[in-house]
Amino acid sequence: MNKMIDHYIRNEKERALARKAEGLASLFAKRAALHDQEGSFPFENFTDLREAGYLKLTIPQEFGGDGISLYELVMLQERLAYGDGSTALAVGWHIGQVLHLETTRKWPEAIFADLCYSVVSDGTMINTFASEAASGSPSRGGKPETTALPTADGWLITGRKTFSTLSPILDRFVVSAFIPDEDGTADFLVHRTDQVTIVETWDTLGMRATGSHDVVLDGVFVDKTMRLSGKGVDDGGGWLLHIPACYLGIAMAARDYALEFAHTYQPNHMNEPISSLPSVQHAIGEMEIELRTARALLYTTADRWDQEKVNRPALKPELGLAKYVATNNAIKVVDLAMRIVGAASLSRKQPLERYYRDVRAGLHNPPMDSTVLHNLASAALAEKSL
Repeated sequence: MNKMIDHYIRNEKERALARKAEGLASLFAKRAALHDQEGSFPFENFTDLREAGYLKLTIPQEFGGDGISLYELVMLQERLAYGDGSTALAVGWHIGQVLHLETTRKWPEAIFADLCYSVVSDGTMINTFASEAASGSPSRGGKPETTALPTADGWLITGRKTFSTLSPILDRFVVSAFIPDEDGTADFLVHRTDQVTIVETWDTLGMRATGSHDVVLDGVFVDKTMRLSGKGVDDGGGWLLHIPACYLGIAMAARDYALEFAHTYQPNHMNEPISSLPSVQHAIGEMEIELRTARALLYTTADRWDQEKVNRPALKPELGLAKYVATNNAIKVVDLAMRIVGAASLSRKQPLERYYRDVRAGLHNPPMDSTVLHNLASAALAEKSL
């Protein structure tokens, strides 16, 4: 329990889950550099995740899953990202959304049950494709240009989705589409057919192995039963904490790399390693402040979400704050780690430069910083009327 990453393990069950995630992370870390270099999707990582039972962690126990809490999800995602940020972020969308579907029950029960059984038996995964080039992130409120036209038995969906994480491996996914006849938007569960094409557009600075390509739908038929109501209980969006957990895991890996470097690197003009230098110790202290602050907030917020079920909608400002602090602090930690290591941190043969690129992607995952600040300000201003 002296390792910082273990500070929030509360019992033996969580310790066992953590060790399993760490084993996977160690394996993924050996493959991460090649997938990053190639921008290739790590299919073998997802085979390992499926065989380890990771894909069914948030499936309710009544359907054969583990039914883990949000707190436990955060703990595992942080560890997985320690080994490979791309894999952690990608699988986080799956296990996070399954938790979201379980808590909101916004899907028809039969459709949700079918997904759960398929995840448990076949390793099926799910994600929602909502972003588009013209409308941007759906969190900003843009109207999708993807359209759903009614037929006698269902819908024909046509459009193009961007940032479609996990697209190379999914056989089903959710898309948002505009219905002209209703002047409104709805979600549809789409099964992959010949009318679905993956265009490999994902060539980015960081998170290069998430498979977030464009998905083109050309008159894809969707049965009328696959229109998802979108109704259900408001859970506050707690499942999105898989995102900050991922970036803190990357920051933790950078921190540990810098500590090992500081302990072992001894220039020939020094009698001790650079860890003895006050300037290096100062930088390490700064890393600790950023990490410990962000982790304390993240785990406290996750635990509150687990415990305060009735109060979950009111936790949205705190949930956004946890993401804001975690992603921004993680960037600072990686930057400090690179300052400690020096010019060697820029080498493509070392993982720090990948951490540096990957961690910046957190700024562009929801909720965005501007949204968090707006929600916090709105919550503060609303107190005036109480």
